[in-house]
Amino acid sequence: MTTTASDTSVDLGSPLTVAHLRRASTPHPVLVGSSVLDRVERGRAYLRTVLADDERPVYGAKTGFGALVGFAGRSTEADQCDNTLAHLGAGQGPDLPLDITRAALLVRTWSLAQGLSGVSAHVVAGLSAMFATTFVPAVPRYGSVGASGDLIPLAYAAQALRGRGHAYLDGVRLPALEALTSAGLEPLSLDGRDALALVNGTSVTTAATALALSSVRASHRALASLTCLLVDVLGADPGFADPRLISAFGHPGAAAVASWMRSTLAGTEPSGLRALQEPYSIRCSPQLLGAAEDALRYVDSVVTADLGGVSDNPLFFPDDDLVAHGGNFFGQPAAFAADVLAMVTASLGNLAERQLDLLVDPARNTGLPPMLAAGPGRQHGLQGVQLATTAFVAEIRRGVLPASTQSLPTNLHNQDVVPFGTQAALRAYDLAELLRLLCGSLALGLRQAVHVGGRRPTAPRCAALLDALAAVIEPVDPDRPLDVDVRVAAEVVISGEW
Repeated sequence: MTTTASDTSVDLGSPLTVAHLRRASTPHPVLVGSSVLDRVERGRAYLRTVLADDERPVYGAKTGFGALVGFAGRSTEADQCDNTLAHLGAGQGPDLPLDITRAALLVRTWSLAQGLSGVSAHVVAGLSAMFATTFVPAVPRYGSVGASGDLIPLAYAAQALRGRGHAYLDGVRLPALEALTSAGLEPLSLDGRDALALVNGTSVTTAATALALSSVRASHRALASLTCLLVDVLGADPGFADPRLISAFGHPGAAAVASWMRSTLAGTEPSGLRALQEPYSIRCSPQLLGAAEDALRYVDSVVTADLGGVSDNPLFFPDDDLVAHGGNFFGQPAAFAADVLAMVTASLGNLAERQLDLLVDPARNTGLPPMLAAGPGRQHGLQGVQLATTAFVAEIRRGVLPASTQSLPTNLHNQDVVPFGTQAALRAYDLAELLRLLCGSLALGLRQAVHVGGRRPTAPRCAALLDALAAVIEPVDPDRPLDVDVRVAAEVVISGEW
């Protein structure tokens, strides 16, 4: 397939980024340049040389898999492919979100394109062609322990690309072969090494962690902006973000967040009606959001390393005549990072919920009506929204137990330690959506607060945010269902386009 480079394309000869993964959910070109094909074909040629030598063992090409490595594999390459994928068809549960599956296959494609996996060039080309369509393999959520790669979910993806199992096209679930045909794609032809290379990496874990990180980062920045709007609407003193105070704290994340907040709060005028010291949900917000920023920078570094690394086993190094058997499919870095991401999400979600609680409480909101109701008793304002935020926070807290510490031996103790990175990453992805809803709930509360007597923000940036919310959300007067408004408010504040 001929493609043309564009701002939305992915070049397999260049570094992969989180932005590429976000765009993977929609059709776009993935470019396979001549240098990429050259290195893939060179790695493949070296594999052929090694396989021709009866004295050189190659895991998965000449052997059984996992704990059965001591036994010979199937006699033909086609049978070895079938053997690889068939026994991994043991996944259960609902299908993964389609954006995760597409992003995972982009991560897998980039890894294979580095030429260290010994795959056929047509595998990289076939995977790349898929991204120009809406084709998405149907992949069950449960079954991976994140060691030896995301074996079971990636096996379902590989089978769909061969025309087996099920897939989505234009969001409709179909038999995979029908979806391939309708998309104009040819079923992938795989041998044993191709099949093993497709499944023997932590691409689902990496993709889910990266997408969760992107979402949490956007909510984190949005929550900093919403905190500023809260300060301005209430008429609080912004001195808690003073650069000298924050510099003395000594943490780079806090310094960065306080700088963002000072920029957003520039021009605000304290009302003089608030107490000398605000509650911690305001006064300590640079420290809390700053600690989250420091943690997110750690997650950034792990995701960047994962996106730039090759996750497979074995790896083939023609220049050194080396077949290296090892553990580059072990998802411990992403497992730790996803668990940290979940903890950050819990703290940010708690902050958003506490700020909304402050805003609806007449004892603490500088005289605004309870629940921000336009006519308390006859109307109930944000009462239902606040109840929902309490439930969201409880759900996040229930899901924060670290997955990376839950190792269980499996596979006849061949996999005697496992990272459970897939569980950690998918959980972080789920929690990120709840954080987004918490940001939307707080944003809706701030829009309503001004309607029921809160002052118009005096800082230009805060006023711009309020105006962006007011442009798409009517006042809650009279009461109405607010579920859609919460999502709209989240989109406005998280987009940053105000």
